[in-house]
Amino acid sequence: MGESRTDCRSEGDEHGPRATSRRPTAEQIERLLLPGPPRYTRKQVAEAAGVPQELAERIWRALGFATHPDDAVAFTDADVAALRRVRTILAEDLLGERTVIRLARALGQTTARLAQWQAEIMISAVSGEGGAPSDRDMARILEIAERLLPDFETVLLHVWRAQLAAAGTRLLTVADLNDDIASGKLTIAVGFADLVSFTQVSRELDERGLAELVEGFESRASDVVAAHGARLVKTLGDEILFTAAAPEIAAVLALDLIRALKEDGDGPDVRIGLAYGPVVPMMGDVFGTTVNLAARLTAIARPGTILVNEEMALALDGVAEVELHRIRRRPARGLGMVQPYVLRAKRAPA
Repeated sequence: MGESRTDCRSEGDEHGPRATSRRPTAEQIERLLLPGPPRYTRKQVAEAAGVPQELAERIWRALGFATHPDDAVAFTDADVAALRRVRTILAEDLLGERTVIRLARALGQTTARLAQWQAEIMISAVSGEGGAPSDRDMARILEIAERLLPDFETVLLHVWRAQLAAAGTRLLTVADLNDDIASGKLTIAVGFADLVSFTQVSRELDERGLAELVEGFESRASDVVAAHGARLVKTLGDEILFTAAAPEIAAVLALDLIRALKEDGDGPDVRIGLAYGPVVPMMGDVFGTTVNLAARLTAIARPGTILVNEEMALALDGVAEVELHRIRRRPARGLGMVQPYVLRAKRAPA
C-alpha cells in the first residue's frame, strides 16, 4: 500500500496520476484502494483462512463481488484475515452461517451504493455537472482520493457506529410501544411522500434539471426525517418511504416536510400518505398491508395534503399540534374501501 502511494505521488513516474493527464488504469486504482496486492486464488484464500470454499464463495457473492475463474489470482491477505474473522465468529457460536450471510449481504449492498454514490459526487465535483470526465479529471480524482482516503475511513467508521447507536435507540422505542416484538411484526407509523406531477415535470426538464429536482427533494426530505429521529427507509426518485416509532412523530414530520419543501416559495408540491399499523421489517425495508395502505393514501391525496388511515387518526387524538378532518371513504386498489382523514397543523385561536 505504501509503495503504491509513492508511485501515485511521484512526479517522474509516468504511471502516476499527477505526472500526466493519462487516464488511470484499473491496476492503479486497485493499488491505491486495496490493502496489498492479490496473492490467492478462490481455493487458496479459503484454505489459508481455514474456511470451507463453499462458504467463502457464498460470502463473496453476498458481499456483491463477481465470481472469479478458478485460476485467477484475485484475493489479498486482507481477504484471508476477513475470512478468519468469520471462522472465529462461527467457531465461538456467536452467529450462525445464515446470519453471517445476511449480514454480509447487508454490508455488500449498502457499501456498493455508498461507493457508487461517492464516486459520482467526486466525478461531478471535478469534471463539472453534466460533463464527461476527461483523462486529466480521472487522474485528479485519483489524486484527491489518495489524500482523503484515511480521513474518509475514519469518518465512515464513526458515522457507522453513530448510526448503529441511533438504530438501537429507535428499536428500544419501538419495543416499548410493542408488546410482542418477538413475533417479527412491529406496529409503527409508515409514510410515503410523493412529488406531484413528476412524470409531466420530467418531460419539461433536461437531464441536469431533473437530477437537481430529485436531489433537492431527497436531500431536504432526508434532513427533515433525520431531524425528527425517524428513519428514511428508501428513496425512489420522486418518492420517499420513511418510518417513525410513534404516530405523533410521523405526523409532525409530514407537516414539517411540506413546509420545508416550500421554504423558498417555488419548491415542489408533494402529497403524503401516513398509516399506523403492523409491518414486517426485512433487509432494512418494511413490508405488509400498512405499507401498502400508506402508498394508496399517497396516491389518493391532493397536492400539498396529508392523508392518514383510521388507526393513525385514533392514535393522534389529543395531540396538540395537529387536527384531523374525516373525508368520504375511498376505494384503495387491493385493499377495498378505506377511511382517510386529512391531517393539518392546528390553527392558533383567532
